[in-house]
Amino acid sequence: MSKHTDSATIAVNKKAHFDFFIENNYEAGIVLEGWEVKSLRMGKGNITEAHIIIKNAEAWLLGAQIQPLATASTHTHPDPTRTRKLLLNQRELNQLIGSVERQGYTIVPLSLYWKHNKIKLNIALAKGKKTYDKRNTTKDREWQRDRERIIKNK
Repeated sequence: MSKHTDSATIAVNKKAHFDFFIENNYEAGIVLEGWEVKSLRMGKGNITEAHIIIKNAEAWLLGAQIQPLATASTHTHPDPTRTRKLLLNQRELNQLIGSVERQGYTIVPLSLYWKHNKIKLNIALAKGKKTYDKRNTTKDREWQRDRERIIKNK
């Protein structure tokens, strides 16, 4: 897991851990426009429906929503779901490309957060879960909750 605190976290993709087996995590920079940075400062970002593709040896974030503020400039036309480029070094990009193309992995965004006044995206190589795996995850989560409740009541 990354070393960022909860106060620095902008958005978390909780569905990713339920829908995928998470393998390797990477930290990626993200190319944003000025209005997007201002919106993210106000916590107006959502990466639940987002996914990442590799195109022309570059990583791109699709489906992430950054809602523009009402005070946004009038000379720009903000697109909340535009495609955004991810910044990774070449070695990390080559590892991602190899895993996605040869081993059948997918790349999912896990969290969006601040690090040294820059916005970073925690992404992961993941394999999709089958329905029975999701049921097992739900059952384990409910058991953990019940166990905590039993321990607390003793």
